[in-house]
Amino acid sequence: MINEILLNWYDTNARPMPWRIPPADSVNGVRPDAYHIWLSEVMLQQTTVAAVIRYFLAFQRRWPDVHALANADDADVMGEWAGLGYYARARNLLKCARIISSDYGGIFPDTEAELLRLPGVGPYTAAAIAAIAFDRQATVLDANVERVVARLYAITAPLPDSKKSLRGLAGQLTPAKRAGDYAQAVMDLGATICSQKPTCEICPVAANCMAREQGIATELPIKRAKLPKPTRYGIAYIAQRNDGAILLETRPEKGLLGGMLALPTTKWIEAAAIEAPPLDAKWSTLDAPVKHTFTHFHLLLTVKTAHVDMAAAPTRGQFEIPTAATPGKLPTVMLKAYSAGISAIGVE
Repeated sequence: MINEILLNWYDTNARPMPWRIPPADSVNGVRPDAYHIWLSEVMLQQTTVAAVIRYFLAFQRRWPDVHALANADDADVMGEWAGLGYYARARNLLKCARIISSDYGGIFPDTEAELLRLPGVGPYTAAAIAAIAFDRQATVLDANVERVVARLYAITAPLPDSKKSLRGLAGQLTPAKRAGDYAQAVMDLGATICSQKPTCEICPVAANCMAREQGIATELPIKRAKLPKPTRYGIAYIAQRNDGAILLETRPEKGLLGGMLALPTTKWIEAAAIEAPPLDAKWSTLDAPVKHTFTHFHLLLTVKTAHVDMAAAPTRGQFEIPTAATPGKLPTVMLKAYSAGISAIGVE
C-alpha cells in the first residue's frame, strides 16, 4: 500500500520542525500541542516552512499558549507578524485565539466541522489540525499533496479543475491510523523529493507512480495560465520632525495590511496616484519608486519626504521616535519605503 510505504519512509526521513512530534513518539501515542499545530498551519498558509520557523519560535516564546495570545495587544501581535505577509491571517489569528480562550476554555476542537467555524480556518487548515493534532482521518490537501497525487495517478486535467478529483484520490490514500503522520509524510515528500523538479530515482513510491511510468512527471500538475497582474500606483509620505520623530499610522483593520503599522499613503489605484499628504509641508520626491508585488497586483510606490517643525499637526497618524525595533514592526512594502526614505533624509 502506498500509505504504508510513505509512513515507513517518514519514520526515518521526517523533517524536524519545532511544532512537530517525532514519528517515533507519535507511534507511541504522543500528540503534538494543538495550539502549536494551529499556529504553524495559519502561518504556513501561502508561506514556506523556512520562512515560518523564525516567526513560530518568536510567537511561541512571547505567547506560549492560546490564553497568552488571546490576551495580547493587537499592535504587538501585528508587529511580531510584520514581514510574514497576508496580514488578514494575523487578524484572524487573534480573533480565533480569543474564541478558543473564552468559548472553549483554551481547548481546540478536534473535528473538521467544528474547526471550520473558527476565524481564519478553511478546509485545508481544519483538516491539517484534525489530522496532525488529533489523528483524525482527515484529507489534507495542499500544493505539495496535489503534486504528489497528480503524479501518482497521472492526472492531466489542469488545476483548479482537477482539485475535486485530487481530493478524492488523496482521501482514498489517507489511512485510519496515523493519519497525522501520513499527512506530514505526503507533504514532506512533495516538498523534498516530489518537488517541481522531482528526483524520482530516490522516491519511495516511484514504482507506484503512473506519471513516472508515462514519462510525464515533470509536467504535472498542469495549471491554467494565470492572467497578468495589474500595476497600481501610490504615494508614501515620510515626515521627520525636528526631534527625529517620524510620522506613522496604524492602517484600518479592514483592507490590505489591515491593522499594521505603516507610513501614511494615498490610495493604491491603477492610474496616477492622487496626492493626499498627511500634513502641509515642502515635500521632496525620491528619484525611484519602491516596487512590491502582492498576490493580485504589482505596486509602484512613490516616496515623498519632508522635514517639519514641532508644531506640525498631521491629519492622520502620530509622530514616533524611531528605535531599532521600528523597522521590524513594518510590513515588507512599508519597510522598503521607510528604508528608502530614511536614507534620503538621514534618519538615524
